[in-house]
Amino acid sequence: MTPEETKAFEEQVRAYVGLENGPPKRGNDDVNEAMIRHWAEVMGDELTTYTQADEAAKTSKEGIIAPPAMLQAWSMEGYPMAGNPAQDVQRQLHNLFDQHGYTGVLGTNTSTEFFRDLRPGDQVTAHTVIDSISEQKATARGIGYFIETVTRFTDQHGEDIGRQVFRVLKFIPADGANSTSETKDDDTPELPTRITSPRGHDNGWWWNACDEGKVLIQRCTDCQTLRHPPRPMCGECQSTEWDSIESTLEGEIYSFTTLHYPKIPGYDYPNTIGVIQLSEGTRLVANIVDIDYEAVKIGQKVQGAVEQVDEKTMLPVFRVV
Repeated sequence: MTPEETKAFEEQVRAYVGLENGPPKRGNDDVNEAMIRHWAEVMGDELTTYTQADEAAKTSKEGIIAPPAMLQAWSMEGYPMAGNPAQDVQRQLHNLFDQHGYTGVLGTNTSTEFFRDLRPGDQVTAHTVIDSISEQKATARGIGYFIETVTRFTDQHGEDIGRQVFRVLKFIPADGANSTSETKDDDTPELPTRITSPRGHDNGWWWNACDEGKVLIQRCTDCQTLRHPPRPMCGECQSTEWDSIESTLEGEIYSFTTLHYPKIPGYDYPNTIGVIQLSEGTRLVANIVDIDYEAVKIGQKVQGAVEQVDEKTMLPVFRVV
């Protein structure tokens, strides 16, 4: 686009800043113990305040609470995503970007604040606003714009219970016009890689071991409880002392899903992702490979290996045995 066309386009998209994404969305279900239990089972979280009413009553929470990380889940529309497109302002905004060549989309980061615990019977309503659109940016994915939405969560009394900020990048894909992707000596565009692993103080050691071809499981040195993902304190005895053991990567498929869309650069599709119950007792989320996704079944035995999934990334993958 010419500078004049770019200016006109940016005026169009910035008109969306401050608009509500649509009517407030009340969750289809109130906070309930069944969904809390399902979440805790899948995540492997055995905190008694989530699932054991008698034990929870003895704690400072004085009863069952929902895991804070479930906040957004209570207002999600469900698998069909049957919202009315005419009322979805964010979808209209993304369509406008698509029409101007910015067809790539990549979720870059999210942050969530929790204002109080949720309990069975609470109602959750989400109020989403398009908060900001950045200046044009040149990124490794290509030229694009960062779109930031803010969702305010309220309860049945209209009181704030949490807040979530979500940012996506809308960009011109590497094979599109005006792409700024780096090229190799033969002018072949550099292949996109997977999203970089989120390494921090508490989990960097795990990723470093992965780079060396090993999957380690954190172990409390006081009570010997294994835990994953890595975290600083044992959930059983609250000790902060730990070491690790190397997993054999033997296990079975506890659950799985196959992602067909959206097709994020750097990943192969269909993309089958499993929750693997390891023989050591912990669970791990990883790709299931070398099998037609329609042949994958819960309970199948699998064997994992740490492999190079792109030129920059080592990850565990699993194959049915």
